Amino acid sequence: MNKYILGAIVLSAMITFLLRALPFLLFKEKELPEWLKKIEKKLPMTIMAVLIVYCLKDLRTQMTTLFFPCFLACLTVVFTYKWKKNTFLSTILSTVVYMIFIRL
Repeated sequence: MNKYILGAIVLSAMITFLLRALPFLLFKEKELPEWLKKIEKKLPMTIMAVLIVYCLKDLRTQMTTLFFPCFLACLTVVFTYKWKKNTFLSTILSTVVYMIFIRL
C-alpha cells in the first residue's frame, strides 16, 4: 500500500472521528436546546420510515417475487417499533422475516 492511500485512509478516519465527536464536545456541559430534544425523540421512527421507502423503491419492477416478503418485513418494522420502541430490534427482526420469506 503506498503512502497516498494510507494517508487518505488516516485522514478519512480522523475527519469521521472529529465529526462524530464534535456534538459531544460542543454540548459537554450544556443542556440540549428544546428543538434538538424534539428531533431526538422523532428521529428513530423517521429513519425507519426512510428505510422502508428506500426498500420499496424497486418493488414495482420486482412485484411478483418480492412483494410479499417486503410487505411482511415493512409490517414487522412498523409493529415492532410501535410495540417495543427499539430501532435495533425492529431492524433485526424485520431482516430475519425478510430473509425467511425470500428463501421459501
